[in-house]
Amino acid sequence: MTVSRISLPAGVALLTLCPAALAAPFTLTIYHTNDLHGRTDSYPQLVTALSQARSEHGEGLLLDAGDIFSGTLYFNAFQGLDAVEFMNLMGYDAFVPGNHEFDLNDPENGHQALAALFEAADFPVLGANLDFSAAPEFAGLLGESISDTPEPGHLYDGVILEQGGERIGVFGLSTPSSEDVSSPGNVTISDYRAAAEEVVAAFETQGINKIVALTHLGYDSDPSVGNDLLLAQHVEGIDVIIGGHSHTRLESPVIVDENDLGEPKAAPTVIGQANEYGKYLGVMQVTFDDDGVVTGATGELLAAEDFEPDVDAAAMLTPYTERIEELRDAEVGVTLDTALPNPRHGNGDEQSVRADETALGNLIADGQLAAARQVDPATVLALQNGGGVREPIPAGPVTVGELIAVQPFGNRLTLMDVTGAELLETFEIALASAPQESGAFLQVSQGTEVIYDSSRPAGSRVVSLKVIENGALTDIDPARTYVIATNNFTAAGGDSHTALEAAYDDDRSHIAGNTDWEMLRDYLVEQGEVAPRVEGRIVDVARE
Repeated sequence: MTVSRISLPAGVALLTLCPAALAAPFTLTIYHTNDLHGRTDSYPQLVTALSQARSEHGEGLLLDAGDIFSGTLYFNAFQGLDAVEFMNLMGYDAFVPGNHEFDLNDPENGHQALAALFEAADFPVLGANLDFSAAPEFAGLLGESISDTPEPGHLYDGVILEQGGERIGVFGLSTPSSEDVSSPGNVTISDYRAAAEEVVAAFETQGINKIVALTHLGYDSDPSVGNDLLLAQHVEGIDVIIGGHSHTRLESPVIVDENDLGEPKAAPTVIGQANEYGKYLGVMQVTFDDDGVVTGATGELLAAEDFEPDVDAAAMLTPYTERIEELRDAEVGVTLDTALPNPRHGNGDEQSVRADETALGNLIADGQLAAARQVDPATVLALQNGGGVREPIPAGPVTVGELIAVQPFGNRLTLMDVTGAELLETFEIALASAPQESGAFLQVSQGTEVIYDSSRPAGSRVVSLKVIENGALTDIDPARTYVIATNNFTAAGGDSHTALEAAYDDDRSHIAGNTDWEMLRDYLVEQGEVAPRVEGRIVDVARE
């Protein structure tokens, strides 16, 4: 695996144990993971890594910084209940939901899978800027704001945990970007800094002077949304941040000792993050003086691949793996003569599913259009957000596992009544970043032609938008209302599609069909032979 060096901003440095810390009265050990994304098969080796780390460093807090959900056949089959069994085995002390924990929200039934995961957990769930009170599926799981006797599976802003005779305050923060990149539904997400300041003050009122923020904000993610560096710079009183979301590999703890103005902070903040997919177990030891001020820290990432799987954990994994192998290998009855790639700029491809028309994107959108027209023949086009297309399909017999890997989020077909003006605005949003990647970029169905100019300012890039009517390509009329199809994530405003969100909030949409991968399967089977290709549905005149 290739790993880039992290460039540390001003006021940030790698922190090592200083001589003065040798006389400090207390050292807190923290073990941590983040962003496993359905890699349940990583747990047996993580169990061994944790056991060895505990034998060397002793007991400590075990924390997970979110995104258990989404990404693999394990997740699609078991929706996190497999992962939580291993988390219980390892003895996690706390968990903060990541943005992908909200992927399975159903507009009618809410977060049933997430509530089931919480109920199965032997550890508390933390989210100081998350409000679950309007989601009835969590009604029996709402705890008080801060608890020193937290109940398993219950939701708190923060908890007080004891380590080595010291009381440690731990609270959770989740990224506000979930509003755009996932489907929180009735779960509301407030400002992360304001929530942090409030819970830190509450801890301090109770005499807690060692405070850990468990975050799914990202180490250095989009500053307009928030990240761990900004949290450390702006909020005093946080001693340690254990983070996730950006999948950053921090091989050693990082210290922030200056605020956003470059002035010395009253006390430093240590940050750790353990990359992704269960590849590493983070180990951190933070030393405090008698006043609860951090005086030093050491840490490392233990590579899971360096450890043999724990025998008992491997046995626990076996029935889960057998089940997904059956699902993975089931053929749908269609054979592809050529592979359908899913290009991304980060993989060295000149084109990207998030910036260009692709053959696979065309196939997915065509399948949505076919399913939509079975419900409403007046549907003029279908839209697939580029961010929702995750893997290629290889040549040969197509399997269920391959289709689920392409569209792992379980989104459902949604029909919408939108005006031509809203549709044009939707494409302006989709094309605002082109030719750079954006999850908001839209793949379109057959019979749609989008011509745009990426050299123009964002918001005025669409040259023309046409759909086939009466056998001919016809310009979209801003004053008319059209029936379109997309997935429920995009329909509800996912990936910043605010124009569609307005229609969704105005009750001009309804869920009308199966999940996305099932529509793709049905379309492939119906067609029998398919040879999708790039055919000029989306054209950038600046690049032509």
